[in-house]
Amino acid sequence: MRAQRNDSGEDEYAEAQASAAPVDKLLAASVARRFYLENQSKVEIAREFDISRFRVARLLDAAVAHNIVRIDITVPAEIDASLSRALAERFGLRHAVVVNLTRGEAAAPAPGDTRQAGRWLGTAAAQLVSEIAEETDVLGLDGSRAAEALGEAVTRLPSCEVVQLTGVHGPDLAHNAAVTAVRRTAAAGGGQAFPLYAPFLLPDAPTASILRSQPAIAETLNRFGGVTKAVVGIGAWEAAASPLYDALTERERATYGELGACAEVCGHVLDAAGNVIPTAVNARTIAVSAAQLRGIPELIAVSGGPRSAEAIRTALRSGLLTGVVTDATTARRLLWSDGQDGTNRARDACVVETAT
Repeated sequence: MRAQRNDSGEDEYAEAQASAAPVDKLLAASVARRFYLENQSKVEIAREFDISRFRVARLLDAAVAHNIVRIDITVPAEIDASLSRALAERFGLRHAVVVNLTRGEAAAPAPGDTRQAGRWLGTAAAQLVSEIAEETDVLGLDGSRAAEALGEAVTRLPSCEVVQLTGVHGPDLAHNAAVTAVRRTAAAGGGQAFPLYAPFLLPDAPTASILRSQPAIAETLNRFGGVTKAVVGIGAWEAAASPLYDALTERERATYGELGACAEVCGHVLDAAGNVIPTAVNARTIAVSAAQLRGIPELIAVSGGPRSAEAIRTALRSGLLTGVVTDATTARRLLWSDGQDGTNRARDACVVETAT
């Protein structure tokens, strides 16, 4: 077979040459098994077989090209390009990805598909991050289900640092899903992971302060200011939607409620106008500060479901977000709302860079 080159076809030429070149099918199959079935990183595989990480990548590509690995897309979801563009233009976002989670025009996801729907949104977020991330970036992930889903889905990423932005929800610090997501995401590109082996909410401020000073935790916290791109979840201020809400006492929830709480981002509660509500609870959390969150150049929210539209709208009013990944139903609710004050008022650019 003779591969043809043209001015815009360098990648196609290289791909054709790789397909035509002899391949060690046994090695390619072994590498593919470890990567796709055993969830090993390219760095781990390279170390085991004593080959370079770049050869691992070439072997994975060859495994697909030679039909050793077959990839089937079976999820009943697709990107809605027109809704993505409309959402980006309406709210001045640089990135907007709307996933149609329905099987047909009038169909709706089954009630039990909530977790699976979250995985599809995480897959879309992983693809977006893979497209916009660069090796010079420091990528931040919070402890939300959205970040966990991204960590499960990401397969390709430039070699960049990945930093956990909030502490762990739950008693198992070492095997928590948020820690795993940070490690898996970093491994996808061979970059360094900076997890947070600390609870998200502590009993009191002195205990939180002591934990923040621990060397391993401080090392991660010190990287918050350098985060250039981040993916976070947006939670409505209600049970099972906001990790902070679930962790607080009834009295603390009531206090936030009286102050007009509507949504939560990385442990920070927003009122209906998008303002951060400061309370004593912030002194007890291990998380990125509101000022650091606002300083991140690219902050992408991933959220969907029946109760997410108002929470996303609140976050958009805050001016924190430059991107959103959500489902088609939520996008329509955001676009068809009567309010016209949802523009991204605190961000300089209103130019749409990506409307996938």
